[in-house]
Amino acid sequence: MTHFMIRFFVQFALSILSVGMVYAQVAQPALAPIDDTAVDDVKWQITEAINQSVTSNAVWAFSLRDQNGSEVISLDSKKLMRMASNSKLYVSAAILDILGPGFQFETVLYGDGELRDSIWVGDIHFAGSGDPSIDGEHYNDNPLFVFDRFVTQLAGAGIREIRGDIYGNESLFDDIRYPRGWEWDDLSYYYAPEISALSFNRNCVDLTVRAQGRPGERPEISWFPYDTDYVNFVNEQYITPANVRFNESYARILGTNTILLRSTLPVGMIETESLSIAEPANFFVHTFAKHLSERGKTWQGEISVDAKSRNWDEYQPLASHISEPLYVLLRRLNAESDNFYTEMLVKALAAYSLDITGTTESGLKLIEEWLVNKGIAEEMINFRDASGMASANLSTPYAITQFLHLMNQHHYSVYYASGFAQPGQAGTLSNRMLQSVFKEKLKAKTGFISGVRTLSGYIETEAGNSYSFSILTNNFTSRVRTVDIVQERILELIYNRL
Repeated sequence: MTHFMIRFFVQFALSILSVGMVYAQVAQPALAPIDDTAVDDVKWQITEAINQSVTSNAVWAFSLRDQNGSEVISLDSKKLMRMASNSKLYVSAAILDILGPGFQFETVLYGDGELRDSIWVGDIHFAGSGDPSIDGEHYNDNPLFVFDRFVTQLAGAGIREIRGDIYGNESLFDDIRYPRGWEWDDLSYYYAPEISALSFNRNCVDLTVRAQGRPGERPEISWFPYDTDYVNFVNEQYITPANVRFNESYARILGTNTILLRSTLPVGMIETESLSIAEPANFFVHTFAKHLSERGKTWQGEISVDAKSRNWDEYQPLASHISEPLYVLLRRLNAESDNFYTEMLVKALAAYSLDITGTTESGLKLIEEWLVNKGIAEEMINFRDASGMASANLSTPYAITQFLHLMNQHHYSVYYASGFAQPGQAGTLSNRMLQSVFKEKLKAKTGFISGVRTLSGYIETEAGNSYSFSILTNNFTSRVRTVDIVQERILELIYNRL
């Protein structure tokens, strides 16, 4: 069965399942409106919860919308606010609708040469597909799983040795590594890596630091993959007594793969951190070349990266990997709030739907046009990046709940809502609201950047009523936990009283 046929049948099956579930949902009768007195009382109590908290000097905006689509409670709900990662609510929906839940990435390894007595004489080329998932997330925590598949397929084709160069082609995307608006001091960390059409392990190395020595000594370090020499760690860390707090300090010198380690760790501590690298396609090829050797394959040649647009029909496919379906990958956006997946998928959206070189700007423009066509007012949304790291990403609670209601009626609603975080489950709510009375009835998207805490999603109340809600908090100076407490109190009031 061809890759096209696989995609067709996956898409067809998913569409039938989705339509059936949505039909059952729409067939349910709408509930009667809630008593106005109860609504007014909840609104008053929400206002009091905000005013009596240490976050009262922050900017709060809130919207609650019932399952008929009516906004029943509004607190400055049409005020433009920084939304942080709540922007992923819009982005994930547009990608899901335009590409379809069954969309899959195919990364192909092509050959430019010939096979002679089990020796491939010529170059090999990885054609970057924009797949963000060449990591361990979907493969039993084995980040090298995809590389193993490539090597196994090469062996199956009778290739035991390669005499030629290994190329990484990243022409599907442009060469702009970051969206506009990202802060420079975030760029060393896993949540703000470089973007490339050919990416591996979220374009990060995974560092482990072991403070096994005595106070004053250097801790031991190791890293994945293979303690690679692609990066240069400058270990200036030291071990402190056990009663001294851990102080984290990691910084990659921008434009290089030199990473300065200056943390202090109490004796006995083991610390892990994923740190970003520069030039992701080169990192991909460099790691694959090492993996060839580890798997017993001989290789003679050089490593190279290019962004040339090539006619792959002129090359011989030697191996390939097909990703999980899009609806599986999208959980990384809303449940896990993964910035890397988000930015990769937005460039891929532009590349595949418009047949152009994928750029952040073209992907965001496509999303904005899609939102306006769905009835979201243009003046209520503004994107600088896709993931919400940029502080210029703006929206209103009114628009967010309007959109959440719209997606609840969408033919892909089952895939959309199933990708949200829930208290006590994997995702950004895994350690929040664990004792709340509504924890089984909440599906939500979190958001956080400096001074911004957001929470939007769906809640079903004790009385059986369903609502979409959006709580956007800006300009707070207290600890994040103080905002979380008020947001949880708001949801508690809704659950108990409406």
